[in-house]
Amino acid sequence: MSRLAKGSRLYPLSTLRQYVPEDLELLERVKPDVVVGDFRLSLSVSARVAGIPYVALSNAYWSPYASRRRIPMPSLPMARILGVPLASAFFALGRPFAFAWHTVPLNLLRREYGLPSLGLDLRRVYTDADMTLYADVPELVPTSSLPDTHRYIGPVEWSPELPMPDFPPAASGRPLVYVTLGSSGSGALLPVILEALSELDCHVAVASAGARLEHVPANVTVADYLPGAQMSARADLVICNGGSPTSHQALACGVPVLGIPFNLDQHLNMDCVVAYGAGLALRPEHATVRTLRSAAQGLLTDSQCRGRAAEIGRIFGARRAAEGFHQALDAAIAQHANTPRTGKP
Repeated sequence: MSRLAKGSRLYPLSTLRQYVPEDLELLERVKPDVVVGDFRLSLSVSARVAGIPYVALSNAYWSPYASRRRIPMPSLPMARILGVPLASAFFALGRPFAFAWHTVPLNLLRREYGLPSLGLDLRRVYTDADMTLYADVPELVPTSSLPDTHRYIGPVEWSPELPMPDFPPAASGRPLVYVTLGSSGSGALLPVILEALSELDCHVAVASAGARLEHVPANVTVADYLPGAQMSARADLVICNGGSPTSHQALACGVPVLGIPFNLDQHLNMDCVVAYGAGLALRPEHATVRTLRSAAQGLLTDSQCRGRAAEIGRIFGARRAAEGFHQALDAAIAQHANTPRTGKP
């Protein structure tokens, strides 16, 4: 996550070179019929060298076929130094070159193993596989001209088995706001968020991820971790880092999302949520007591936004990710049976 925050390459060539032998040793030992990866970029090489069909899990906003082409500036250090408008202008100018720079390590590694280059499109590098599965729905994250080897399976939801918190009597009958910034949010923002919510007619449940809070307002219940799916089902508003796992939990329950995105993945996800009308995004550089309070109050009272969240929740509910996943595995294995092996051992 620290590499994401700095805009550094997630996987330098030295790391990918180390991963491939490790991948191949495991694949040789296990001898799977198919290998499934979640952003393990080295599998673009090792699975092909091993001659095993490779299925990649991703989000559709990273797809080369994504309909939305806007690339928002993540919360990079230069945004704090130059301000968001000027930093965004520099980011827009430099982004094509930066994205191409991020593709170099995997392309060099593929060349070393006799595999063709994936080009300079970072989205193609991030989604390369024999079968690419999107943990999204097309209504929220649309694509166009999607090939048969790219499929939506719907949100892949998971929530830890943890007890619900004990809410005080004062929480009864009041709107509930569930706050969780996760591991890739900024714990430093939690006190600001709680102060912003302290004067609203609501009760707040916070998953602090172990962060120490010097002051806890009277309308706040704090736990280190909470069961996200159950909390979302109980909540009237979810405030999170804008990542797809928590926002999908909220939307599956028809609950609007206030996202405070930091890295590019979170910004891309919230762009889709906001475009659909199911939430709001607030850049961390702009997150103050005043702006957070205004955004939260607006979402708690916005019936149109709540209606859009409920609509996408029904669409989520009609999807069966496990069923789509199994069908995709069968298709990948069948497709790979007639594909000649490439690459060198």
